[in-house]
Amino acid sequence: MALSMRNMQCGRVSSRQAVARPCVAVRPARTMPIVRANAATPAEAPKAVSTEKTGPNFKALRDINQIMQTLPHRYPFLLVDRVVEWEKEKYAVGYKCVTINDNFFTGHFPERPIMPGVLQIEAMAQLAGIVMLDPEDTAAKGLFFFGGIEGCRFRKPVVPGDVLMMRAEVTKFNKRFGIVKVAASGYVGEDLVVEAELTLAMGKQ
Repeated sequence: MALSMRNMQCGRVSSRQAVARPCVAVRPARTMPIVRANAATPAEAPKAVSTEKTGPNFKALRDINQIMQTLPHRYPFLLVDRVVEWEKEKYAVGYKCVTINDNFFTGHFPERPIMPGVLQIEAMAQLAGIVMLDPEDTAAKGLFFFGGIEGCRFRKPVVPGDVLMMRAEVTKFNKRFGIVKVAASGYVGEDLVVEAELTLAMGKQ
């Protein structure tokens, strides 16, 4: 009876085969979902920008002509070439392109030209003056005077070929006395090269 049941489950087999090979029930193969993978189109690599197109040439918010309409300084003491950000009585970002043709390099120093630290401070003070002066407001146009320097640090030399990026931000403004405190900093690339707290005294012409 047992063998008959096996024959029904496994098909006809001889008694020898039934003893030698126990019957194993065959399960239907599990159907796997068919997954089709399409080769993804590789993302296009960003085009390399040629070196001559990567220079630090920022769009001017105020160019040299507008700067000269704002500041009383002239050659060889105008030390801000361009202003790229500005908010009146708040802050400004500008820069000075340092070149071997700057007159101070003939004496500082002939064998190793370095921009004098006092001129770096002067450049930041001029930018601070631009923060306070609106070239469009001719009625309020006035002079400013350098009143003081605190916490000054020179961290790296500035040399010909550098672009001295500067930020001047007003931290305190006493309108009654015309005294302005400014946090100023200068960078070459990502390197902080100079920083100081500057005091300006605003004066009418």
